[in-house]
Amino acid sequence: PQRRDDGRYCWVCFATDDDDALALWVQPCKCKGTTKWVHQVCLQRWVDEKQKGNSLKCVVCPQCQTEYIIVFPNMGPMVNFLEIIDTLIKRLSPFLAAGVVVGSLYWTAVTYGAITILQVVGHKEGLSVMENSDPLVLLIGLPAIPVGLVLGKMIRWEDAILRFLQNRRTVSRKFPLLNLVLPISENEENEPSDSSSTPPILSDPVSATRVLCGAILLPTVSSIVGRIFFESIQNNLHRTIIGGLAFITVKGALKIYHKQQQFIRKRQRKILDYSEENVTAYVSKNPRSNRSTQAPQP
Repeated sequence: PQRRDDGRYCWVCFATDDDDALALWVQPCKCKGTTKWVHQVCLQRWVDEKQKGNSLKCVVCPQCQTEYIIVFPNMGPMVNFLEIIDTLIKRLSPFLAAGVVVGSLYWTAVTYGAITILQVVGHKEGLSVMENSDPLVLLIGLPAIPVGLVLGKMIRWEDAILRFLQNRRTVSRKFPLLNLVLPISENEENEPSDSSSTPPILSDPVSATRVLCGAILLPTVSSIVGRIFFESIQNNLHRTIIGGLAFITVKGALKIYHKQQQFIRKRQRKILDYSEENVTAYVSKNPRSNRSTQAPQP
């Protein structure tokens, strides 16, 4: 780089030869005019900001998009070897971290699967089953237990039954025999069939934490329910399965009842006139959360 020339102007710090006569200048790209020259120190600092710690990253001129020719001094084979090792570690670190996370999740699933077998089948029977099983079957089957529980928990069969109950009139027209099992009341028969006037079916969004907790706790709850209500069954596996089916059925029935009542309440909702009587009856005396319960029955 040259030290002195008339009319040079640094586009980074906006200094000229008169401001710093000893500064080193460089012409790193194809630019002409005022952006032709730049201080070596200013350009080095600007390149460091663009590279953000990656000294091998290419940097181009912001005006003409010419790639800067950046040359490093030869520091010997030892430094070059360390540079290669450092670059290799930087590239492999994300994959190694992902492998550690996946491995941790896998062995956690294996442990949970083994504990579930001991809990469902029984301690002695569970140990005997796992000792006599092929290791490959255990490595695949044990982590499949929590995965299967989570996938099963994501099946929202209650919503399907609720949708059927709320659309009984439409279904009964296609299958008249259903009227013998689920007869339609007079109130439902007299309701308008316009679907636009009916609120949408209430369905909670899928909560990942709720699904995960419910799936993980299902074997424990099934075992407890089986021991309390089906103590006469001697086989641990059969008792736990029946307890789980009973728990799922009762919980689903309660959930369907709750959602159906919410659906009925929302369908019977009214928006009243803003009159003094309504303001006195519902706004002034009653809290906002209790207005639905204080409304008179039609």
